[in-house]
Parts: sequence; C-alpha cells; structure tokens
Amino acid sequence: VKIDAISAQANDESQAAVAQASADVAVARANLETARINLQRARIEAPIGGRISLSNVSPGALVTANQAEALTSIVQLDPMYVDFAQSTAELLQLRHDLEAGRFQRLAGDQIPVRIRLEDGSSYPHPGKLQFAGLIVNPTMGTVTLRAIVPNPDGALLPGMYVQALLPTGLAPDALLVPQQSVSRDLTGQASVIVILADGVTEKRPLTLARAIGSQWLVDSGLQGGERVVVDGFQRFKPGDKVEPVAVELPARAASRQGPPPGAHPAPAPTTAQ
Repeated sequence: VKIDAISAQANDESQAAVAQASADVAVARANLETARINLQRARIEAPIGGRISLSNVSPGALVTANQAEALTSIVQLDPMYVDFAQSTAELLQLRHDLEAGRFQRLAGDQIPVRIRLEDGSSYPHPGKLQFAGLIVNPTMGTVTLRAIVPNPDGALLPGMYVQALLPTGLAPDALLVPQQSVSRDLTGQASVIVILADGVTEKRPLTLARAIGSQWLVDSGLQGGERVVVDGFQRFKPGDKVEPVAVELPARAASRQGPPPGAHPAPAPTTAQ
C-alpha cells in the first residue's frame, strides 16, 4: 500500500540533498588526490643517475611549476659521450684508401676510441665509437662522430677538451716513416736517404699515401727492415759512407702506448754521423 508519509516537495529536497552530499564527497576526494600528487611532486626525483651541480634557488624560495629558471642541472658522468668532428676530406681519403686496398675495413662495433686529455696524458679507459653523423656542417666541412667512454673515476667532466684517437682501417703490412726524414724536390717528388747494408747511402724516391700523426704512410719505395736517415740527411749525397746510430723518436715512443692497429713503422730510423 503506497503511503505518502512526506510531501512531494520534501522528498525532492531530500533527494537533492543526497545528490549534493555525493558531489561534495567526490570533490573532496578529488582535492585529496590533488594534494597527494602535489605532495609527491614536492620531492623531485631525477630520471637519470648522475651528479647535481650548483643550485639556482635557496631554501625557502618560492618555485613554481612553469618558472623559466631551472632549479639545478644533473649530469650523468658514467658513461660519458665524447663528440668530435672529422673533415669530409679525411672521409673521402679514407674511402679512396679502402677502395685501393691500403686498409681493411673495420666492423662498426669493433672501432676502439682512445682519449687524450688536455694536458697530453692518456686516459686509461678506452671507449668505442657509437655512431657517425650523416649531415655535413656546411661552415666547417665536417661530420660529427660520437664515442661512448666509461668514466668510473669521474675524471672526465662535461665540456672538457679532449682528443679522440681512433683507427680508421687495418693495414697489416703498412710502413710508416717519420715526416722529418722525407724531403721533396722541385717537382714535389718525395724521397728519403736509405742506408744500405754496407753503410752506403742511397736516395730512394717514395710514393706516400697519407699522413698519420707525425709520420707518412708509405705506398711504395721502401721495404720492411730498411734504415732511413732521420736527421742530417741534407749533408749527404748518394754513395756516401756513414756510420748510422739508431735513434728513439718521440712519435715511436708514443706509439707504444697505442698505435693504430695493424700499423707497423719501418724499423730502426737512424741518424748518421
């Protein structure tokens, strides 16, 4: 049996009050969730591991979500990325050398990179080439390469000046001669003074492929084991008898710390007395 215990108006008012109370509860829950999120965001967690630099704000200062100034900077120190440039001329020369068979191509994941620090010392942890850029800088005529280098001791810092040394190809039977031992005539023909087994000098024309550091890569004209005059060759003419003295060149001493793989200098550069 239907009984109208209250009036229709009172019933409508009660239903409206229930709906309003439910809405108020929903708003309160939303406000609570917003407060919880804001509280979580009050603690800033970096998405990367690294070290924090100088803070741009002091404790108690007002910061906002959309402010232009960053609170600080976080840098990842291990590993480090080393970006360096290579000229397009060197890339073209490398391509010609590979096509001519002077070098064997290295696999992309087998190219080691050694780092030389600004003071000239060698960085002890070798890295590897990560990628080579595909866009040439029109102003500099270079492409960018990137190496990834381990930095467990934190010796490398962002923005440091370093030199990256990497092999561009493998030449198992390559011969290198110091640049200071090579002379050129008026036509540009390169030559060296070779000391034969009997101590007699001989002028030998050379075909040079390219410069590698302070040395020349010899294409033809020398054989492994032959001795060349490094200092004082201007005083000799072919057929002179000399007493050679082996010398230790700085470039060769440095090469023991890590020469390009497969590059073998011509043995025993000499000076003559």
